[in-house]
Amino acid sequence: MLKLHLDTDLGGDIDDLCALTMVLNWPDAELVAVTTVAEHQGKRAGYVRYVLDIADREDIPVAAGADASLDCYRSWQGLPDEAVYWPELIPPAPTSLDHALTLLERSIEQDATIAAIGAFTNLALVEKRSPGILSSAKLYLMGGYVFPPREGFPSWGNEIDFNAQIDVQSAQYVIEHSNPTFVPLAVTVETSLRRAYLAVLRQSGPLAQLIARQAEAFARDENYEARHGQTCKGLPGDIINFQHDSLACAIALGWNEGVEIRELPLKSEIKDGWLCHAIDESGKPTRVVTRVNGDKFNEFWLSTVMGEKD
Repeated sequence: MLKLHLDTDLGGDIDDLCALTMVLNWPDAELVAVTTVAEHQGKRAGYVRYVLDIADREDIPVAAGADASLDCYRSWQGLPDEAVYWPELIPPAPTSLDHALTLLERSIEQDATIAAIGAFTNLALVEKRSPGILSSAKLYLMGGYVFPPREGFPSWGNEIDFNAQIDVQSAQYVIEHSNPTFVPLAVTVETSLRRAYLAVLRQSGPLAQLIARQAEAFARDENYEARHGQTCKGLPGDIINFQHDSLACAIALGWNEGVEIRELPLKSEIKDGWLCHAIDESGKPTRVVTRVNGDKFNEFWLSTVMGEKD
């Protein structure tokens, strides 16, 4: 059974919840621990604990990692209205940063795959505490702007690569000290959480129902249907959000239908405050997901989440 450690900023963009729910329903996978990053005094960890309790997975350890108030972050990322996104007020679950780093170390030592779907701050801190530990880690990073999205999808630039750009120093440090697989924005934007899914999600288990609730709120707040669905021919008109984090976790767990992974020589450096990657013969060989079948993944995600037990 494949072991997975999730390092997440759940509580903001709803794709973290979509990813966690998928992982909890994944056959032949064991979620060994969850650490949170860009924390708000333990609020994100509290949300994770709430989700795991709904799934009757009180056995999975959760720890609050690096706080968003640290100087390394480009900006302070707020959390959406809890009364709208969640069915009840959820208490924070603060822990020491050391506890989060210890969980990460333990997972790496147990040969668990690490799926980093938030800022890479915790990973940088664990490498600084235990030099060399990331060199042996099976690490999948949601991020890494190597090439732009294909025609028909949002024409986003490097600055939208949130997980890397929110803490560029940590991102560069992690890339230098590990052998990661990038699941970049250019492929994750080909996936989507669609309004057409909401009716069936509402008829499923409690976590699927929570996704539907948050999707409705996110659609009102962000209006991707107008911003992307009506302007990008490669996307469905009823898109609510992208499945950035779900795709990264699925690939980390071995999903490979329509997935192409290439080893590219990448040179990574910080320019004018932004982390930039370039394909360069002198660069470090790096595994990069270069192609996915977004429609196939959307179907796979929905069927996996619908497997949730009531």
